[in-house]
Amino acid sequence: MTAARPLPYGDPAHLAAHQFLVEEAALLDAADYPGWLELLCEDIRYLMPVRVTTARGAGFDSLAGMGHFDEDLYALRKRVQRLATDHAWTEDPPSRTRHFVTNVRTFRHDGDDLRVESALLLFRSRGDTREADLVSAGRTDLLRATPDGLRLARREITVDESVLRTQNLAVFL
Repeated sequence: MTAARPLPYGDPAHLAAHQFLVEEAALLDAADYPGWLELLCEDIRYLMPVRVTTARGAGFDSLAGMGHFDEDLYALRKRVQRLATDHAWTEDPPSRTRHFVTNVRTFRHDGDDLRVESALLLFRSRGDTREADLVSAGRTDLLRATPDGLRLARREITVDESVLRTQNLAVFL
């Protein structure tokens, strides 16, 4: 939760940020990973800290220096390249996903950049015999205004569980 006031929902900057997230989700659900990479800034940082359960007032709920993801553009490109090979066993058969993005709140950041908070529910199905996975998370994104439109400069994903129930994290959140 932030102390700053979010932009009104009818604000053109909020509408552009919301549309960016919806279109990004459509690319991911269609497994158009090369198209998704085009939405990323050269200096992207893609983070998902490891959550821990602590006593109230402990002052932290994630492990410093540990993450499920802590990637830059090079690492994200390598993941996408690997998914296109016969060596991506965790994605054979490929996951069928649906990204539900909601509770979008947009805040002005430096210059024309936007900080966007959203809730994500990922439905993931693989094969015919496994139960489907649900991953619930909050995301804080930094969207940078570029001549080509908004681009993702940073994403921090905060999952709602300390113990993830999915078999692997080979998909993008």
